[in-house]
Parts: sequence; structure tokens; C-alpha cells
Amino acid sequence: MSNVIFNYLLINYLKSFFKVFLFFYSFGLILNLFEEIEFFKDIEVSFFTPLFLTVIFIPGMLINLLPFIIFVSSLKFLVDIRNNKDLLSMKIFGYSNFKIFLILSITSFLIGWIFLFLINPLTSTMSKYYEKTKSDYSKDINHLVTFNNNGLWIKENLDDGYRIITTSKYKNENLNDILIFNLDDDFKLQEKIFSKNANIKKNDWILNDVSIYKLNETEKNIKMKNMSINSIYTHDKIISLFKNFETLSFIDLVLNFKNLINQGYNRIFLEQSLHSMLSMPFFLFIMSSLASILALGTLKRSNNVKFILIGILTCVIIYYLKDLSIALGQTNRISLKLANWIPIISIAIFSLIGVLQINEK
Repeated sequence: MSNVIFNYLLINYLKSFFKVFLFFYSFGLILNLFEEIEFFKDIEVSFFTPLFLTVIFIPGMLINLLPFIIFVSSLKFLVDIRNNKDLLSMKIFGYSNFKIFLILSITSFLIGWIFLFLINPLTSTMSKYYEKTKSDYSKDINHLVTFNNNGLWIKENLDDGYRIITTSKYKNENLNDILIFNLDDDFKLQEKIFSKNANIKKNDWILNDVSIYKLNETEKNIKMKNMSINSIYTHDKIISLFKNFETLSFIDLVLNFKNLINQGYNRIFLEQSLHSMLSMPFFLFIMSSLASILALGTLKRSNNVKFILIGILTCVIIYYLKDLSIALGQTNRISLKLANWIPIISIAIFSLIGVLQINEK
């Protein structure tokens, strides 16, 4: 009988999870589809393009919402088995509240690792394709910033042509080994500028140890100790463009962390993303614990509307607690690593007290 009850809990909890996940996916699909249609309204594409982009964009977004999906799934499942008297039957056969909580929480914990190792690489690949496709259709394609194995590349649209900047080394607010190509409106090369390093804290970049090679003038090679160029990009703006780490999977961050830093990715935000993903299975465990505390306190049948409101309020409070913690980390009040774990530790302390209470009932 014990195995029968265990299988019942596991199978029906997973069913509840998939139903809630599908609901969130469908809701996100509808909302994002309107946004994609608005983006493509002046571009000649079929309806399939915005629909396809929406389909591949939503899974990555749902991974960020997974703790709340788990919470709603756990709460819905526990309220359902309480209202249909299955919970009472389990207790008659010796299943305590603590045992039920443990099965659900460990299952949620394992779901977290499955998503990190199996689902997250797929969603990061889809996010990369989504970003690339959107950039191909973007009206702002004249201005591009990208990192690849060769370093940082920047393309800017100027009044009298174009500028392409490449650098092999990018550290903090400084670029090293810079090569700048100035092109005319017909993309014909006008001059090349070599610089040993440059500070890009402000829009007026300060280049040092400069060599200018002009193609259309008598004096072809000019050397300067330093010079200034104006760019729409600063260090902060470049970093802000790469704060969306949904294109990087958990496996990428673990195996290629040093390579990503060498390519120019910001170490602080890479660490934030890594610890955010690493903490997710533990976050899912705690969210299932919280749902168990709310639902297993009594055997009385209850109004589902009440628990829906409680669930929404709980999710909002936790979301803002996590957002506040990250904000403290980004303003250097606390470390960004700790900022990802503070909400989990706080909820875990509260949940520990609650679990002890429901175990006595």
C-alpha cells in the first residue's frame, strides 16, 4: 500500500505540474504573440514568423518563473487531495504530513536539476536563435555589438559612413589592441586606426598610442600619443546589452566560465547568473515546502478562491524579496553571490518552523 500511495502522489503531482506549466506557457504565448506581431507589423513576413519566435521565446522565460510554477502546482495538488478526502485516506494508512511534504519537495528539487541539465541547454539555444532572428529584422541593425571568439566587435552608423571597431581584449572600462575601420557610405575603406588601449568609461573614448593609416591622402601614416573619438557606446551600455544571460546555459557557465570572461563578458554578472541557476533546485524545494505549510495545516475542505489569492500574494512577496536582494547586490551593499541565496535562506528558515508545526498535526 505504501508504494501505491507513493506512486499516486508522484504521478498526480507531476500531472499538476505539467498542467500549471502548460497554463503559464499558453498565457505567455498569447501575451508575447501580440508583442511580436507589433514588432513585425511594418515588415513583410508571414504570420508563422512571429508565432514561431513566440513559441521558442516562452520556454526560456518560464525557467525564470519555475519557482512560482512549482509553488502553484504544489498548492493546487495539495488542496485538491485535501478537498477530495485523499489526504485523510493517506493519513489512515500511516502517511504523515512530513512524508507527503518530503516527497513533493524532493521531486521539485529533482525537477530543478533536470531543467538545468536537460531543458536549459535547449532553451538557451532557442534564445540565441530568437535574439539573432530579431536582430536581423531590427531597424536598429546599423548599430551592433557582439562578442565572439575573436573578441568584441562594434558597428556604428555615422553621418558620413560607418565605423567598425574590434578589440581582442576587453577588461573593465578599458579596451586593448584596438583596430578601427572607418568606411564611407558605399562601405569603402577610408582609414584604419590602431590603438594600444582605450578608456571607454564615457562616450568620448580616449585612445592611446595611436597609428592612423589613411588610404586617400598623401600623408598615409600618422602617429599620435592619444586621440579622442565619440561613440554612442560606453562601458556601462555595452555591459547592459549582455545582462540577458538567457542565451547562456548552466552547462556553458560551468564549463566555459573563464573563456566567457576572456571573451569580454562581465565577471560579476556571470557569477550572478551562475548562482541564480545553481540556487534554483533549492528554491524549488523551498517553494514546495511553503505550499505544504499553507495546505496541510488542516483536513477541512476549503474554498479554492482563498488559496488562489494566498498563492498570488505569496508569489508577489517572494518576487519582490528576491528583486530587493538582487538590487542590494548590484549596488554593492552585499555580494551578488549572496544576493541570490538570501531569499532562499529567509524562506527556508520560515518553512522550517512551518514544517515542524504541520508535522505535529
